[in-house]
Amino acid sequence: MQNLSVQPLTPDRWDDFETLFGPSGACYGCWCTYFRVPTSQRKTMDATAKKQFIQERVAEGPPPGLLGYIGGQVIAWVQVGPRADLPQWNSPKTVSRPLDPADAEDRSVWAVSCFFMNSRDRGKGHSHRMLSEAVNFRPGFRRATAGRLSDRTHETIKIRRPLCRFATYIRGGRIF
Repeated sequence: MQNLSVQPLTPDRWDDFETLFGPSGACYGCWCTYFRVPTSQRKTMDATAKKQFIQERVAEGPPPGLLGYIGGQVIAWVQVGPRADLPQWNSPKTVSRPLDPADAEDRSVWAVSCFFMNSRDRGKGHSHRMLSEAVNFRPGFRRATAGRLSDRTHETIKIRRPLCRFATYIRGGRIF
């Protein structure tokens, strides 16, 4: 496997993010706004407005996720940050809703809510590394909250398995 380096998405890396997402904004002009913008607002936005929204979010900081690079070329994205920043992730109508409603507003509870990888680099194990880097993104994050997230995420998967097509959880510092 080629060496993957991972960097936070900061304003000086916007061009790389834009290159990775391409003219279509990754998935149908989403620009990784699906969980960040309430549905009623997002439905009124075209791809250009969504792109502007996420660009402004990147500019105001802190970084909303990580970019993965191989040989200086951007190949991957993972969105990671407090659940409180992701109103749609916390919706009571979704499988990702928190088991404890207070977790939706607790800024110490984080979520990995989006992955995107260019098509030629899929299937090479890079998403595992991106997830590992996302878990360790903030100093103290893993140490302070991983056990709590692990238990809740594991319970969510167990309870809602028929609704999930893909599930990942963290337990004891390992990624499953």
